[in-house]
Amino acid sequence: MRSEDLQLDPELLALWEDLKKLNVALRKYRWQSWKRLDPFIESVFDRKEKGDFLGGQNVTIYDSTAVVGDVRIGDNTFVGQQCTLDGTGILRIGKHCTISTGTRVITHDTIKSTLTGGKAEYEYSPVYIEDYSFIGMNAVIIKGVRIGPHSVVGAGAVVTKDVPPYRIAAGVPARTIGKIENDGKEPRFIYY
Repeated sequence: MRSEDLQLDPELLALWEDLKKLNVALRKYRWQSWKRLDPFIESVFDRKEKGDFLGGQNVTIYDSTAVVGDVRIGDNTFVGQQCTLDGTGILRIGKHCTISTGTRVITHDTIKSTLTGGKAEYEYSPVYIEDYSFIGMNAVIIKGVRIGPHSVVGAGAVVTKDVPPYRIAAGVPARTIGKIENDGKEPRFIYY
């Protein structure tokens, strides 16, 4: 959309022109610095500020990530763009975790309420993602699941059951497909 096509108050039009200039300047800076073209909103706000707000030290949460309810995140954890962190039924994410872009963590559902026309209650159950866990892009973790420490959830997985510690889970629905041996320096992935 072009500003000249709008019938805006001159003050708002000037603000819009300034925002467009800011967008161009931020895009150029981010591209030159990191070879990144992020959505405008991601370039304006500091990813650490949202993490600071939720507690924990050195927590990164992109502005495009929705956070709802009782969510606690451990130190040095990264949450990528366009995630959903639903803590309406309690969500705990440990330290040194990666929650990759597009991940959905859901601690409630409305299935029974919907099927009964609102007569049944929503159902809630906590989700725990323990320390040193990696959640791949676009994974979905449903209510009541525990991801054990030092575990990997593959991209696109739908996790409906607990993932034991030091395990690799993938698929729809997710199942354990391997284990992780970790001496603290270099993890080994052993697939079944």
